[in-house]
Amino acid sequence: MAGGSEHREYRMEELAKEAGISVRTLRFYRERGLIQPPRREGRIAWYDDHHLARLRTITGLLERGHTLNGIADLAATFDSGRDVAEAFGLGEPTEETPVRLTPEQLADYFEGEVTPENLAGALDLGYVATDGDEIVHISRRLLEVSAQLVRAGVPLATVLDSGRRVREHAESLADLFVEVLLIHASGAEPDQLRPLARAVVDAELSMALDRKLRAPDGETPAGD
Repeated sequence: MAGGSEHREYRMEELAKEAGISVRTLRFYRERGLIQPPRREGRIAWYDDHHLARLRTITGLLERGHTLNGIADLAATFDSGRDVAEAFGLGEPTEETPVRLTPEQLADYFEGEVTPENLAGALDLGYVATDGDEIVHISRRLLEVSAQLVRAGVPLATVLDSGRRVREHAESLADLFVEVLLIHASGAEPDQLRPLARAVVDAELSMALDRKLRAPDGETPAGD
């Protein structure tokens, strides 16, 4: 369990009480496959803290308007997602701050937009990964910007698709700057390239936005 707490196990009645639900509801969730089967010891079924976390997540998502069918689909997507070790296979981002979230907190960031399809898209992009009962977003900056775009009326599916397209261009730009470094500045430290590359990209993107946003509707600025 996170934080070094002692691992606990619960009988069905104890788990239901800790989760604030009835035993009947717990049985229903188990029959629907919303929680993993318990560990069996003879005729006794033992549940653990992961079951409790999942039950609290179900309750939290129900309170936010999700249906049981939707939660089941989200759970299946969540369980099939890449874990943090796989997502950070080459190490954590050097300049981005990962953010740990419960599924309920993620739903709060993107109210009404956390669907199995969008969660699968974010997992596929590597924006989010799983770590036990938590979701880890790879970048606080990307998380906040994505949430702002959704609040401004941009569908999360569009945000994710745009992110996929931006990544393709970003990879090409990174290739260009790394090539420049290897050919013309082989003695420079790699970290010296980062602020210079960002400055160039930021200035060019700013000027490109000026050209696009100032152009009359339906017209393409000269030179584009």
